Amino acid sequence: MKILENATYNKNDFEITQREYLYQGFIKVEKISLKHQLFNQLAYTSTIQRELIRRKEAAGVLLYNDQQQRFALIEQFRVGAIDDPVSPWQLEIIAGVLDDDESPESCIRRESVEESGCEIQDLEHLFSFYPSAGACDEVFHLYVAQAELPKHGGVFGMPDEGENIQLHILNYADLQPLLASGRLRNAPVIMALQWLKQHIVPLGHA
Repeated sequence: MKILENATYNKNDFEITQREYLYQGFIKVEKISLKHQLFNQLAYTSTIQRELIRRKEAAGVLLYNDQQQRFALIEQFRVGAIDDPVSPWQLEIIAGVLDDDESPESCIRRESVEESGCEIQDLEHLFSFYPSAGACDEVFHLYVAQAELPKHGGVFGMPDEGENIQLHILNYADLQPLLASGRLRNAPVIMALQWLKQHIVPLGHA
């Protein structure tokens, strides 16, 4: 199977005819009119309109410790999951939005202290990806890092920013039941824990 290393088309193969902001706040919403190249044709589409949610880049990290055989997740209320049939309190990895020219690594180190009290040094980058490219331009940088984890969780976050975050410390033995439970509902935590599952198999913990 051929690996699709290059896109079929690139940034020169679409044309924006009009764009305007419909809303500008913590997020921005832009209305864009455009045409783009059709597959296997010389023609472009007719003019189409799309709403684009603009968000700053974000970064997240899964904290784990092979010696302790444990990993850390956080739980917090998420408005995007307010209509979730089970709960808007979501299990996640530690994550945050990059400030101005901040690097993903700097963001992660800051967020780790704020959301778990854990200081981290060495980071391993897994993927950078668009969580929802159909409507949002956010890019998410996913990392993992070994850290000295506390024996018990606690409540963390920045209250002045409306954060109320529960830290959970779990055993490697909890990983597979958690993946099978249906409790995980966002892409970064699922991707990170799938990586952890592959990581711990050679260690004999799964």
